[in-house]
Amino acid sequence: MAGKYSKLNRDQIFEFFRILAEDNPNPEGELEYVNPYTLLVAVVLSAQATDVGVNKATRSLWPVADTPEKMVALGEDGLKEHIKTIGLFNSKAKNVIQLSKDLIAHHGSKVPETREELEALPGVGRKTANVVLNIAFHQPTCAVDTHIFRVSNRTGLAPGKDVLKVELALEKVIPEPFKLHAHHWLILHGRYICKARKPDCQKCKVSHICRFKDKTA
Repeated sequence: MAGKYSKLNRDQIFEFFRILAEDNPNPEGELEYVNPYTLLVAVVLSAQATDVGVNKATRSLWPVADTPEKMVALGEDGLKEHIKTIGLFNSKAKNVIQLSKDLIAHHGSKVPETREELEALPGVGRKTANVVLNIAFHQPTCAVDTHIFRVSNRTGLAPGKDVLKVELALEKVIPEPFKLHAHHWLILHGRYICKARKPDCQKCKVSHICRFKDKTA
């Protein structure tokens, strides 16, 4: 995929993000949470699932299990009752209970603020860690999901053959003023405008910058 599109230059990239920022100055993620712990759990649950589906399940979960201690007390079977509508809920329930125990045992029940410590938790990969670091702790990370991967390659913003290459490319090219919110702007753009099957180029405010050759009329 990386070789299919040409890259944007530095000025074009700045303008790309300037326009997205002007259109949505304070972007937010769509997962519902009440604290860093529930955010971590929500992101773990969202793997191969939609934010909408996760939110439906967690609206009854957070009132009874918004701390690691409460989650462990709820137990794996109790957790499954809340999240059984989410894909892979059996393995996710196991991971959430174990990561909750690990937080209690090794982190004073607090969500750690480094990628390495987060990735050591069950069910937490690099993408999940980056989301938590960005949203909960305001670190300028960029969690590359399918939307960001597609937008980065299709527009010429940061082409790469895999998610890690795209993430590292984005870290290099995103202008400093936009680093904190870039991940949200790109996800929202990919989810609602630069969609996989048919991008909505007519509604796209950065289409004049984008290098995609098959723009929709």
